[in-house]
Amino acid sequence: MTVFNSVTSRSEAAALIPEEVSRSIIKNVPAQGSTVLKMARRLPNMSRAQQRMPVLSALPLAYFVNEVPNTDPLTSVKQTTEVAWANKYLDVAEIAVIVPIPENVLDDVDYDIWGEVQPLIEDAIGKVVDDAILYGHSAPTVWPSDICTAAAAAGNAVALGTGADLYDDLLGEGGVVSCIEADGYFMTGSIAAMTMRAKFRALRDNDGVPIFSTSPQSTTNYQFDGAPVAFPRSGVFDATHALVIAGDFNQLVYSIRQDITYKMLTEAVITDNASPRTILYNLPQEDMVAMRVTFRMAWQVPNPINYLQPTAGSRYPFALLTP
Repeated sequence: MTVFNSVTSRSEAAALIPEEVSRSIIKNVPAQGSTVLKMARRLPNMSRAQQRMPVLSALPLAYFVNEVPNTDPLTSVKQTTEVAWANKYLDVAEIAVIVPIPENVLDDVDYDIWGEVQPLIEDAIGKVVDDAILYGHSAPTVWPSDICTAAAAAGNAVALGTGADLYDDLLGEGGVVSCIEADGYFMTGSIAAMTMRAKFRALRDNDGVPIFSTSPQSTTNYQFDGAPVAFPRSGVFDATHALVIAGDFNQLVYSIRQDITYKMLTEAVITDNASPRTILYNLPQEDMVAMRVTFRMAWQVPNPINYLQPTAGSRYPFALLTP
């Protein structure tokens, strides 16, 4: 859905126009940013829109040399091998939004409204990034396949209830973590739906002792095999696709072409995407100001060949626990 006519009106900012109200603004939206990028590996900033990344695609082999006389001539000479690399690419995509506000609203609001809007926009950008990387929602065509799609295509999806219990589904033989290990990777972290916290708290050993919680009075740090579990509160996690996404996040790399930048617009018009385009707001004529926010980045999963899983189509550093 494309939106071009959104505007913060006086009625929508009424809560910020002072009467006898508290000086603190209560926020329901936690400043989460991007959960995925916090766990992924950041590469140096890019200097152009595309960057080539050579990825190992063929491993070398070594052979014994038979020095006994009158033996198979094929094993009595030194053999050759190859090492090969394939190209993967980091392709930059832009995320942007414009926030228009009438000047009269800004004058009457007794708060730094741009200061309030800025972190919320940054959270929104983080949510869009996570949504595209994890599920492919609204992802640009130049970006690689999303994690859920690629993990399922590699056979790295375990349905809830496959094993004897949830612990077995995650950590047992044939479980989520074993899928990652079978592909030659070690899990470094997981992202899980908020609803999974209750399921993890309910897990107990044979003596009835909770597995993940040492004390009901202390905060529980959820971990699988020593790797931390994140529970996004941004609303980005879609439990219809996966309940848990686990993997080697060192294999998810990203690079920033242009960090989040802000530009205040006063002499501009805002149009829709119709043909011909229609002017929705004429900023100087309607006494409006708009903040334009842009962010440009790229990401990739190199997924190089390894000795445990040499088949590219069956190798992926992430696995899913599906509903």
